[in-house]
This record gives sequence, structure tokens and C-alpha cells, in this order.
Amino acid sequence: MSTHHEHRSSADTLAADEVVTAWLLEDPDPDTRAELQQLLDSGDAAGIADRFGARLEFGTAGLRGALGAGPNRMNRSVVIRTAAGLAAHLKSRGGTSVVIGYDARHKSDVFARDTAEVVRGAGLDARVLPRPLPTPVLAFAVRHLGADAGVMVTASHNPPQDNGYKVYLGDGSQIVAPADEEISAQIATVGPLAAVPRRDDWTTLDDEVLDAYLARVTSLVADDSPRDLRIAYTPLHGVGRDVVLAAFDRAGFAAPYVVAEQGDPDPDFRTVSFPNPEEPGAIDLALQAAREHDADIVLANDPDADRAAVAVNDPSAGGWRMLRGDEVGALLAQHLVRRGVADGAPVTGVFATSIVSSSLLGRIAAAHGLGYEETLTGFKWISRVEGLRYGYEEALGYCVDPAAVRDKDGVSAALLVAELAATLKAEGRTLLDLLDDLAREHGLHATDQLSARFDDLSQIDASTARLRENPPASLGGRAVVSAEYMAQGVGGLPPTYVLRYSLE
Repeated sequence: MSTHHEHRSSADTLAADEVVTAWLLEDPDPDTRAELQQLLDSGDAAGIADRFGARLEFGTAGLRGALGAGPNRMNRSVVIRTAAGLAAHLKSRGGTSVVIGYDARHKSDVFARDTAEVVRGAGLDARVLPRPLPTPVLAFAVRHLGADAGVMVTASHNPPQDNGYKVYLGDGSQIVAPADEEISAQIATVGPLAAVPRRDDWTTLDDEVLDAYLARVTSLVADDSPRDLRIAYTPLHGVGRDVVLAAFDRAGFAAPYVVAEQGDPDPDFRTVSFPNPEEPGAIDLALQAAREHDADIVLANDPDADRAAVAVNDPSAGGWRMLRGDEVGALLAQHLVRRGVADGAPVTGVFATSIVSSSLLGRIAAAHGLGYEETLTGFKWISRVEGLRYGYEEALGYCVDPAAVRDKDGVSAALLVAELAATLKAEGRTLLDLLDDLAREHGLHATDQLSARFDDLSQIDASTARLRENPPASLGGRAVVSAEYMAQGVGGLPPTYVLRYSLE
């Protein structure tokens, strides 16, 4: 029995070596070829197993993972196969065009070029945004250009070693099932990379799309609303700065003070340990700038500028603090309602948020006769709510103009927050005063978030299994009256691996 096991191990090792060698021979990137060759030369079996023991799965989030060699990393080989699968899927459905955007992360421009070449090789039209730009510009471009799909090369707020590949359908929304499964099936049929047709005659777009996006964003603020506001702003080393400054200039605001150390795109994100505004310390430089420049508010984007963070000077908290995503979500909802009433054109449609966000939005919607829906987490679900007028979720994502951008948009959200703050300032009030108004009218809704990171991903399943089998009797001193495991779908929602507890 032992001999048989050893024989199988040797055969498996031989097969693994052949797979690695085959990958190395067709890898078009000298960087990942060198990485893989070094692993082979050093006999790093664990490093090879980590890269070849699994593969990045294409799903509703597209692809996202660490850069490196092998099928379990983000690299040119994986991107070329993914682009070929996407192109085949579009052709099978009569699609003819793809618009492609990219951020300033390592290899983003290379992955965008590979995608364009493969799309053209498949006989489809490929149009590439002119330079690294925010994700919402790509989401806008899909609808603006009437493309059948969009690709955004970005890992959003992930660490610097990561990159990703988001896919949008022709309606401007991120893919959901069954499109993800159909594209994944096409990816699986792609043969040797050398057999994937490629052409270099794609179209590089000029600034018309960006100008149209900026015109749309600046049209969201009222012509006669106040503009007196001092703003400290950080793009967290991402691609948001130039677009945000252009939007604020066109809208008539004074230029925000930009945190110099974080102003330029930097794929290594040198001043932060994790380029996510939610992370402790990420916007400390912006808070310092706010104190030094006597700012009224702080605004921040994540690196691809699809999220927006807001900080205020809160004397009750001892100084500057970042607002929770739920607080900003409620403020923007109230601003849209209030401004609509003031304009004589009351807001209509549906307000929507996700199951992990505050229920305050539902109270605001009900008070103004608006529809309200809860969805699963992610804007791929929020953006698909029928009749959507406004959607948000607590992870700093806000969709204030779904007719133009069916995704979260940190640029338009930042501009509307500034309009609201300037309007309140003209009244001698602040964002905190409006939050107090909302609490008095709809009840106090206090929210917070705690994230746990795992090196061993199997511990995630083990932890949630323990919670399912032995739900807590109380949380925060209140009895748990119900525990829902939503894997079978609850309240008409699709199945999801979420536990939700209701307290007395």
C-alpha cells in the first residue's frame, strides 16, 4: 500500500512538472517566466503548488488575485484566456463591441492591451480608454458608447500585489449568473495561447467619453446651490485625483486641497498598509491636512475611485472622524429627497441597499412614498433593482445616477456630498446636524463593521459552521430572537452564504 502511494506521488509529480513546463513555454510575459523559472531552479515545490494547485475562478466578480505565474495568479496568460472566453461568449450572442478601461496598478495597462488584441482577433470592435481612469468612467462608457460589454482592469482597494478583471454587460451592470458561468465555460475551451487570434488595430479613445462623463456628473448638482466649502481630498495613490478635480472645477467649487503624498498614482501605495479608506490609518494624512487647512470636510476615494469616504470634525468624538458608510448613505438619500422637493420635482423610483447595510434607508424611503428594496451584497445586485433611483451599501459605495452609471461611483457621490455640506454650511449647520435630524425623525440607527482576515481560508468555513450549529444566545447584551442562514434564500433573495441575527 505504501509502495502504491509512492508510485502515485511520482506520477503526480511528473504530471505536475509537465504542466509547469508547458505553462512556462507559452507564457508571453518575461517577468512571470523568470518567476516560474526561479521556482523550478530552486526546487520550491510549495511555491509551485500554490500557483498550480488551483486556478482563479471567473465569477460574478470577474477575476481578482495576486500577480504572478500560473493559473492561480493574475497574469497575461490568464487574462488572454479570459478575454478569449469573453469574446466567444459575446459572439455567440451576436455581440460586436467591447470597451476596455484600466487603472494604474502593476500590469493593468498590459492586461488591457492583451484584452484589446484578443477582442480584435475575434473580430469584435475593441475600444480602450485613453489612460488610467476611474472604474465609474468605464461603467459610464459601456452605456454611452452602446457597447455589448465592458472590461475594467482593476483590483479596486486590494493590496498592491493584486490585480483584477471586472466585466460589465451591455446594460452597464456587472455580470451575474448565468453570464458568469457561460463565460467561464467558454474560457475552459480555449486551447494553446499561440492559437488565440490577436490583432493590434484596436481603437484608443480620445477624451470625448471622459468629457461626457464629467458633463453628466456636474449636471447632478443644482446650478444655484451653495459652493462655499473647504475640502481636503485624497485619492489614496489611485486614479481619482484628476477626474475629481475636473468635476469640482466644472461644478464651480474651489479646488480641494489634495494630499500631496497620496496625489499621484502609485501601484505600490507607499503611504498606506492597505489602500482602503475604511482601514485604520488610511486617511490619516487627509485628516491632518484638514486640520492644517481648516477644512470643512474630508473626501477620499479608493484607488479606482468607485468608492467615496467622508470625514467630519465631530467635537463629541474628540475631533475628526470618518463617517460610516451607512451614515453617508442616509445623508445622500435625504439630500436627493430634499433637493427634489426644493426643485419642485420630487424624487420617484426605488431606493435600494444590501442586506448588510442599515435599515434607515427604508425608513427614509417610506416617509417619502418611495419604493425600497434590499438585495444581496454587491452592486451587481443593487444596480439591477427595477426602477432604481438611488442605491448604496455600507462599504462606501453609492450609486446616485443609475441612469448613467449602474455601479458605485465615488466621483459623483463625492460631488453630491460636497453640495450637501455646502448647503448645510450656508444654513449654519453641518452633516452631523442632519444626521441628528434623521435620528429624531426615524429613530437612531447605529452601525459598525468588523472584518476578520484569515491566512487559512478553510477557517472561514469552519467559523461559519460553528455559528450555524451554535448560534449566540445574545449579542451586545440583547437576546437573539432569530438566526437565519440564507444559503437557501430568504425573503425572495437568491441563496447566499450569510448569517443574519435579529435581536430583541
